[in-house]
Amino acid sequence: MATYTHGHHESVLRSHTWRTVANSAAYLRDRLTPGTDVLDVGCGPGTITTEFASLVAPGRVVGLDASADVIGRAAAGDGAGAVEFVTGDAAALPFETATFDVVHAHQLLQHVADPVAVLREMARVARPDGVVAARDSDYAGMIWYPRLPGLSEWLELYRTLALGNGGEPDAGRRLLAWAHEAGLSAVTATASVWCFSSPDDRAWWGGLWADRVTSSAFAEQAVGRGLATTADLDRLAATWREWAGHDDGWFLVPHGEILARVTGIEFVPAASPH
Repeated sequence: MATYTHGHHESVLRSHTWRTVANSAAYLRDRLTPGTDVLDVGCGPGTITTEFASLVAPGRVVGLDASADVIGRAAAGDGAGAVEFVTGDAAALPFETATFDVVHAHQLLQHVADPVAVLREMARVARPDGVVAARDSDYAGMIWYPRLPGLSEWLELYRTLALGNGGEPDAGRRLLAWAHEAGLSAVTATASVWCFSSPDDRAWWGGLWADRVTSSAFAEQAVGRGLATTADLDRLAATWREWAGHDDGWFLVPHGEILARVTGIEFVPAASPH
């Protein structure tokens, strides 16, 4: 089982709660129609999930995450009354075969030990003519200006930690291949980006990463594995703040996306569902 590189520090949830359908699931928007049943796998604090519920009502919406603490936070959030939040394993979803019209995962597959197995499980619980949808960032594709050396050091450290945790930080470019390996044939692959360049966006993005590299699970893992010292992490945090304060600061995060129509022949049901 992979270790979650980010953890659930406030600086991480600061990013997760910013996510919406518009900035994180626009490629799926046309499938979110009234009466659609949706499963959001790896839902985190549930901001995307609750927006799904507002778009597909009276359809059923379920948010699933491995962290009971994060599920508790999601269940207490605005709009959560229209969503069922459950704790569970993405590789062994606790639902009958062919239960949902849309099975969605955002920034999940990069953190799991076997993304192909998770995609197969997502396909299992999708109905024929339903869709499996996934979007993941690609760390090796991130670009920024000014070209501060400390940000290159940060990226190398993050990728080392993520790979050591059993994940794949460059998941975005691999989604189509994983979908094909999972047996999904009717797959549309696209891409979109987050771009942080305004003063407010720079302050937010640079500030949350400055906090992550010194206070989150990222920091604990880096120091605990001997990959960095606390002084190193303080220096990386200072670089993030330097970037955020630069008038010409610009940062781009690329994402791969897949939308796979389930035909009903990709998955042969087991004798009994999970």
